[in-house]
Amino acid sequence: MPTRRQTISLLKLFCSCFALSLFVAGCGQQAPPDTRAAEETTLRSLNDQWSKTAGAKDLEGTVAYYSDDASLFPPNAPVATGKQAIHAVWADVIGSASAISWQTDKVEVARSGDLAYLTGTYQTTAKDPKAQPVNDTGKFVEVWKKQADGKWKTVADIFNSDVPVPAPAQPAAKKHTKSKQGSRAKHRHAKKYA
Repeated sequence: MPTRRQTISLLKLFCSCFALSLFVAGCGQQAPPDTRAAEETTLRSLNDQWSKTAGAKDLEGTVAYYSDDASLFPPNAPVATGKQAIHAVWADVIGSASAISWQTDKVEVARSGDLAYLTGTYQTTAKDPKAQPVNDTGKFVEVWKKQADGKWKTVADIFNSDVPVPAPAQPAAKKHTKSKQGSRAKHRHAKKYA
């Protein structure tokens, strides 16, 4: 049977080994590498490809950049959530535009490397009811999320125009005509007080 002194020595040795193993295990854990610069390059490239796809009027290809549960916030319209609703919005945009493109100005990737937002500007040209070209310029914000398969998809997309909304047409001025009876009554009263 070990003596009390030997038991204490063994206990000290055990505690020292345990503390050392915790220290070594803690030192072995490293923060994941910072991939933000590489992810920014990837996202800029994806957004450039997306703009070209929309410019080519490829409806299915354009909608493929969204996640299944994404939301699109078009101007002057309700939110479109899900690919079917987003497909309907883009069908209208691509159908009416003779040209569409956008450029990314800024990309911010989260430290986690799985979420990012992009901002930029867009240009479109469409035809009005008289077949005259109508140009529009504006800005956008996109939120991208890395999916389980490692691919980036847009989960939220909003854009709006820089072009001022046209002023509403002024109603035609009403012409006031005096009735004969009103003129006679006014004339009678004028004589009375004269």
